Amino acid sequence: MGLEIALEDGQTPLSEEEKEGLLLRTITTHAELDEHEQLNIEKAVEWTIKTKFRKEQILTEKFIKILHKKMLGEVWSWAGEFRRSERNLGVKWILISVELKSLLDDTRFWIDNNTYPTKEIAIRFKHRLVNIHCFPNGNGRHSRMMADIIMENIFSENIFSWSQSKMNRPDQTRKNYINALKEADRGNIRDLLDFARN
Repeated sequence: MGLEIALEDGQTPLSEEEKEGLLLRTITTHAELDEHEQLNIEKAVEWTIKTKFRKEQILTEKFIKILHKKMLGEVWSWAGEFRRSERNLGVKWILISVELKSLLDDTRFWIDNNTYPTKEIAIRFKHRLVNIHCFPNGNGRHSRMMADIIMENIFSENIFSWSQSKMNRPDQTRKNYINALKEADRGNIRDLLDFARN
């Protein structure tokens, strides 16, 4: 297809088949791809601002897929569809639906039983969702937006600042985010929570 995607730390490579899912054939550079994806994501953000969702809608596989499609559906043909290939991170692709159901069930329990403070529930959800790695691409952005939707629509609280970064550049902010994710992988959610709030 002619598009070579240079990966930053923490990004997952696309298979050749997934690269073929690029809908905009005029894109030839990673910068152009980032720009088109960001424009699509901004439309998804606008959709989430204009629409109020209930917990019963948000905590479903259907909503997870719809949001991803809204975020990247103008750029990638596979947006909103779970990946069908193995990755350097994430669960085996065949287990995505099972692991996601477990996460959604756990999150409902956390909310109903006040297991953690509200912000921690949203961040624990985000962390597990990105670790499942449902989609070929966009999992970090998708999981951050899901955490914001949970904060705003379920808890009626302000969304996270995410250190005021889109994290699409290999700068110190992105490194801090990746390090916070790695700490959360080791069971320390505090750094990721602090990163999200600052």
